[in-house]
Amino acid sequence: MSEIKIFSLFLITALAEIIGCYLPYLWLREGKSVWLLVPAALSLALFAWLLSLHPAASGRVYAAYGGVYIFMAILWLWIVDGIRPITWDLVGSGVALVGMAIIMFAPRSV
Repeated sequence: MSEIKIFSLFLITALAEIIGCYLPYLWLREGKSVWLLVPAALSLALFAWLLSLHPAASGRVYAAYGGVYIFMAILWLWIVDGIRPITWDLVGSGVALVGMAIIMFAPRSV
């Protein structure tokens, strides 16, 4: 699988996880409908399925996915919560993405 496909799959996976966690947050903290738990559960099931599509070993995928999740969470902060990331948010996200790239794309003999 190409690097762009892997990264894109990570982005979609992170979005599914964030939505799956955000909807219960809306119910618990914002008093929204309990019915939000239905699409939340579906989104989390989608998240788990998407993680299984990666060709690498599961532990490597989970470790690398964390870097993309950090990036997407900061993007969510900006787009959904309306809070502009500060320089350190961006630096931290960049470091996490570099870590993901090292884990996923480093040359290996196995």
